[in-house]
Amino acid sequence: MSRIQEELKITLQLLKKEWKEDLEQYRAKTLSASVADKQKEGICWYPVQLVKTKVGLGDRLIVEVERADTRLSHGFQSGKTVSLFSNFSDGAPLRTNGVVNMVKKNTMVVTLMGHEWPDWLHDGKLGVDLHFDEASYREMEYAVQQVIKAGEGRLGQLRNVLLGQEKASFVRGLPKSVEAPHLNHSQVEAVEMVLAAQEVALVHGPPGTGKTTTMVQAIEETLRSHRQVLVCAPSNAAVDLLVEKLLAIGLSTLRIGHPARVDDELLEQTLDAKIAQHSSFRDLKKLRKAAEEYRKLGRKYKRNFGAAERQQRKQLFAEASKVKEAARHLEDYILYDVFQQNQVIATTLVGANHPVLKGMAFPVVFIDEAAQGLEPATWIPVLKAQKIVMAGDHCQLPPTIKSYEAAKDGLSETLFEKVIQRQPEASRMLRVQYRMPELIMRFSSEYFYHGQLEAAALTDEHFLGHDERVMAYIDTAGSGFGEHLEKDSLSKLNTDEARFGLGMLEKLVEKIGVSTFKEKAFTIGVISPYKAQVKKLAELMEEGSEYENLRQLSDHVTIGTIDGFQGQERDVVLISMVRSNDEGEIGFLADTRRMNVALTRAKRKLMVVGDSGTLSTHPFYQKFLDFVNDNGLYSSIYEYMEF
Repeated sequence: MSRIQEELKITLQLLKKEWKEDLEQYRAKTLSASVADKQKEGICWYPVQLVKTKVGLGDRLIVEVERADTRLSHGFQSGKTVSLFSNFSDGAPLRTNGVVNMVKKNTMVVTLMGHEWPDWLHDGKLGVDLHFDEASYREMEYAVQQVIKAGEGRLGQLRNVLLGQEKASFVRGLPKSVEAPHLNHSQVEAVEMVLAAQEVALVHGPPGTGKTTTMVQAIEETLRSHRQVLVCAPSNAAVDLLVEKLLAIGLSTLRIGHPARVDDELLEQTLDAKIAQHSSFRDLKKLRKAAEEYRKLGRKYKRNFGAAERQQRKQLFAEASKVKEAARHLEDYILYDVFQQNQVIATTLVGANHPVLKGMAFPVVFIDEAAQGLEPATWIPVLKAQKIVMAGDHCQLPPTIKSYEAAKDGLSETLFEKVIQRQPEASRMLRVQYRMPELIMRFSSEYFYHGQLEAAALTDEHFLGHDERVMAYIDTAGSGFGEHLEKDSLSKLNTDEARFGLGMLEKLVEKIGVSTFKEKAFTIGVISPYKAQVKKLAELMEEGSEYENLRQLSDHVTIGTIDGFQGQERDVVLISMVRSNDEGEIGFLADTRRMNVALTRAKRKLMVVGDSGTLSTHPFYQKFLDFVNDNGLYSSIYEYMEF
């Protein structure tokens, strides 16, 4: 067995370790747990009020529920598998499974799995439980096993190139250069490399450099010589963003996946919707109805009937089978025709093994946000590929891993990261960023990207006002603003720092003017590494009378974790660092990629609030503090004592 096959066997073991840890954490939260305990753990909403029901695309049953207690944090999000239950029965709760469409504040929309409304839906108190998703782990396990077993075929070749055992190859001299006036030089270089690559190409896209725009152009150029491609990303949100952009340039796109996991505006691109819109769908419905009617007629005969009735029943069931077979053939034709009509098939990494894609292969598979996908998940679409194109940034946050041991032993290293290290000639970095003024960009460029980033000329206009600095660091050292632990979640928070940070924002909005923020549609992001701090910031803004200007802009303000902000931007960003202790402990802030994400979200103004005494114990933060000092961006909290 080769070195890389041994490496993949280790990856498989790490995946199993993660699987086990994830399952154990879930069981610890649910086993013998009361509803109240599950609520505290964030895996149950109870009780919920049924707000409305409706029948959606493909005759899917959709419910909207609302909870009264919004104080408890939770793990529900779009795409998660759940069960809706009622306590109406004396024994175990009545249940039906579903998939979350959307969660917004205290409201959740769920698509139920069945085709009939539960008869207990309006009885008793309703609740929603979060499920453990074992299917994704099985798909990942299967993919890695197939890659290990791959012999001399294309999958074996791709494995050997991706993991560095063989050199990546390229076509010399493309027939013609890419003509795309809207792309800069480094983006054109990246697209041309994608077209020239024989096995793999990587587009390294630092923050604000137009990675997705480059991918869309590469997909369009590829479709000039190929009829169809597969496009994937780790999350449903990332897939939907790509689909939006592909539709905008006129590429016909089929979105594979449960409609509940797809953005509402893209539902027409789903397989369910395209089948329902097909010219033969009405005939299919008629055949299905006829088959059901024949079956019903056959079932009417009771046990005590004569030979004639027995023959009649046999004929009815035979006719039902015949019509059902005709319906199956028509359904296969509709499915085939829908696939033939679309240039792009889009799905998540795990969704690439959807039953409707069974046996299909693609000349090129594109994977966006590849640096956020677990390696085992990334192999799933590779199984269907002749060539792989990945885009991402390994200098930003890696995928979330539950098992500390698995992460430490190598599962946190993505396939994107392995390829960029082992096949450096197969990657191109995008060098022009369009989001931040040069000053905000400079530290990240120097520390993470070897000083190779440049700010586009248009970023010179990215400011709130000519007299308003685009960046500031406010040091809370010596203020007595100490961190503390939230008992329920064991997450860190710093209430005084949260109040101070919101106060800074309040003053900024007052200075620039609420009307200016509204007229220019300026957005504000308040971000922190810790969920407990995010919760505290949201509570303070909602309840504190001293943040009246911010409350007037509530539709423009987003409060969230750094991890949740990856891939997003806001005009104004405030970062609350939280950590402040005598021991100089900074916890998971030591993963500096998290700070790279935080520092690169702001378009017009970046404000960082933190305790230099604690942060400076880590070399990265000492360098950042040197940077803010050297560039006149530093100020002490004592300069703002009126807060």
